Amino acid sequence: MSDLFNPSPEHRALRELVRSFTEREVDPQAEAFDHEERFNVQLFRKLGELGLLGITVEERFGGAGLDPVAAVIAHEELSAADPGFALAYLAHSMLFANNLQINGSDEQRAKYLPDACTGAKVCGMCMSEPGAGTDVLGMQTTAIRNGDGYVLNGAKMWITNGAVSDTELGDTFLVYARVQGSPRNQLSMFIVEKGFAGFSLGQKIKGKLGMRASTTAELVFENCQVPAENLVGAEGAATLHMMRNLELERVTLAAMSLGIARRSIEVMNRYATERTSFGKPLRDFGQIQRYISQSYAEYMAGRAYTYYTASTMSLDTPGHRLDSDGAKLFTSTMAKDVADRAIQVLGGYGYVSEYAVERLWRDAKLLEIGGGTLEAHQKNMCRELARTERIL
Repeated sequence: MSDLFNPSPEHRALRELVRSFTEREVDPQAEAFDHEERFNVQLFRKLGELGLLGITVEERFGGAGLDPVAAVIAHEELSAADPGFALAYLAHSMLFANNLQINGSDEQRAKYLPDACTGAKVCGMCMSEPGAGTDVLGMQTTAIRNGDGYVLNGAKMWITNGAVSDTELGDTFLVYARVQGSPRNQLSMFIVEKGFAGFSLGQKIKGKLGMRASTTAELVFENCQVPAENLVGAEGAATLHMMRNLELERVTLAAMSLGIARRSIEVMNRYATERTSFGKPLRDFGQIQRYISQSYAEYMAGRAYTYYTASTMSLDTPGHRLDSDGAKLFTSTMAKDVADRAIQVLGGYGYVSEYAVERLWRDAKLLEIGGGTLEAHQKNMCRELARTERIL
């Protein structure tokens, strides 16, 4: 039977595959890797064995050739156990692999995507800078044409998968920069590999509130030598690449929020049934009933919005900015609120790691910031709505 959340037998089979893998492999390691602030590279490569690392990449380049709904399913299921690990997956599969699949040449795709799809290489995307986050067009990283290549200078900040350990860089990145002399609104994108002269790991960022199982780092470009064939598309064309890929990024970040909310509801529902107070199960008290029922209703509303948006998207055509922003705007705060209610229902037990909801609450906060802040989504949505006389 098909439905909004599993529109085909293939989608249902994918959900069962990822859920089974998540319960068997991802959930048991989540607390330890969060505590140690380490990225589980071996587990990550198992996603490659399942065909998930290139979930939207064409089969001829080693991917699964699936659609945005499939990407949403994978991110929801992984995040129900370990949002930090899921974030590393998103940076690799959406921000690098899908981005290169849509915007790269066949030669670039053939060279880089097979290793990305197996997990032989850990990949990411470099957009944010120490002084340019939401204002992406304010980035200062420059590219200067120099003979048969480009020279990149600048620094990128908050890069997921920027490091796979305290001292080791990730493998391959899509890097946004402005070619010298280009207008402010024209960015270019380059493929940069570990080992390129002038490319180095700055600081690995420690002490994050949440998402500790994904590594976050500063990457530095000091006269970094990049071959001309590593320019993706034409000079100045990457602003469109970025905006198009941000739509898919935001709907998969919304899916991560769904996973956090679903797991939080499951935990508080089970606890409220098993725990008694004043001689009655917790779920018999009106305050607890409100927390559980409100959380479920909000989760289902966000889930319907996210899957509806994904079902209307195509991978290579922009035009879904209003609802990709809207789904993430709603679900990110919803997930944080649901995890907060779960902690409240569990009381002291919710405040420690045994029941996972404190970790889910910490992880949820990033989703109100990363991939676009709440304020950026509100701005984008108002601009889109201003162009629309009729909403439906």
